[in-house]
Amino acid sequence: MSDTLIIILLTTLAGLCIPLGAFFASHENIQNQWLEQEFRHLVIAFGGGILLGATTLVLIPEGSNYIEPDSLNVVIILAGGIYFFLLERYLGLKRRENPQLMGMILDYIPEAIALGGLVATQSPTALLLAVLIGLQNLPEGFNSYKELKANKVKNKTIFSYMFILVFVGPAAGLAGFYWLSSYQSLLGIMMLFAAGGILYLIFQDIAPQSRLEKHWAPPLGAVLGFCLTLYGQQLLGH
Repeated sequence: MSDTLIIILLTTLAGLCIPLGAFFASHENIQNQWLEQEFRHLVIAFGGGILLGATTLVLIPEGSNYIEPDSLNVVIILAGGIYFFLLERYLGLKRRENPQLMGMILDYIPEAIALGGLVATQSPTALLLAVLIGLQNLPEGFNSYKELKANKVKNKTIFSYMFILVFVGPAAGLAGFYWLSSYQSLLGIMMLFAAGGILYLIFQDIAPQSRLEKHWAPPLGAVLGFCLTLYGQQLLGH
């Protein structure tokens, strides 16, 4: 199988976890209101933990490898956070705040590009990275569905968004394989910029949404999500 087909296959399978997570969310029907609240906040925290892990263990370390001097890394991350602060304020004025969806896109595209780069170098860890992306996309698709439904978006429109993202993954992976792998500084800037945006979204929107008074499961969900990403990163390292 050619490298191009491998990238398309891996990124498509990882991307399909987005509408799959949304499908689970659309059929989630817990009668007990307390249990439904607990589960909902647990999934939000789990997704936030994975995003935090992907940012601190994947995007920032990998992006930093391509940028010199090291002090420039901080500037790029800060610029990403400021940009997404301004973007969220603009979207808020338009009544389109969707931090879960934005976080998913920010995380998914840079990692799909990185996946393309791994295939380009014939790295044996490409399959493991694809699995990690898919595991992240499941709770993120679930959370994004709930978020969009809360904003009165119709099911047909939500799943249209999700399936568009499925096709964005292969495009990003092929871009990393054919183009950005030759411009490593640009790849590093993009990953660090996205990391700054994700950090802003986590602490501005996702973490506050995950908290429930006198409930312990959501915070543990965040720890579990981070540990899962750490374990995946350790597997990739070997």
